[in-house]
Amino acid sequence: MSTNNLKPKKSLGQHFLHSPTALKKIIDAAEITPGETVLEIGPGTGILTEALLATGASVIAVEMDNRAYSLLTQKFAGEIANKSLKLIMGDVLKETLPLTDGNYSLVANIPYYITGAILEKFLEHSPRPNRIVLLVQKEVAERIVARDKKESVLSISVKAFGTPRIVAIVPRGAFVPAPTVDSAIIAIENISGKKFSDHSITNIKHFFQIVRAGFAHKRKFLKRNLESMASPEILDTIWETLGINEKVRAEDIVPEDWVKLAALISKISNGKNI
Repeated sequence: MSTNNLKPKKSLGQHFLHSPTALKKIIDAAEITPGETVLEIGPGTGILTEALLATGASVIAVEMDNRAYSLLTQKFAGEIANKSLKLIMGDVLKETLPLTDGNYSLVANIPYYITGAILEKFLEHSPRPNRIVLLVQKEVAERIVARDKKESVLSISVKAFGTPRIVAIVPRGAFVPAPTVDSAIIAIENISGKKFSDHSITNIKHFFQIVRAGFAHKRKFLKRNLESMASPEILDTIWETLGINEKVRAEDIVPEDWVKLAALISKISNGKNI
């Protein structure tokens, strides 16, 4: 069986890209320099892998489908031998990968159902990439960039670490089998944990507990929602310090202010001066 005849598995959320136009846009958005390390998740038939290797990148590809892994080892035998490609059989969400913080890019056509888990692993935890370029559902991409100017837990979870932008919309016909929705290429650039370190936030898990509490009841004002995380007296102090409108809702707070707000909740709750 050739990689061209690999039958997509619905259970793995596989939709193989076959559009040269979309492929070029992904590669252009990745801005890969020769010798750069690139992580690819779910290479499938290897169409993106081949394009990544053509840029001169050193590619680490993680594939959990044993059929695809077997075929890719044959297709890229030369590249594996010369070490320009390291092919790993496994689940990228569970693997410990040979990567260092800020010294690689993540470029992939991922199964839709693991989008959130991928973003969490590679943004909230080290080693973080310097850039991420992914094919995701169009609706998810629009939520990440907050195209309607309303933030969400998802958009905050990305923007707290980097700058997202939609590169292009990819129609469903660009895949085999065609998904039920259109996709988008999203690029997340300038990735780092600087916003957190600048405000001495070391517990990122606690930060997201605060964010999720803020969005818990969408129709309520943010201050009321956060009473589950801090006393009204503490929130009064924070609102005055940051000059936040009493009637603001979670969706109207930008990522930078979320970080400041969370830092103050932690400081005051721990009895520290601000």
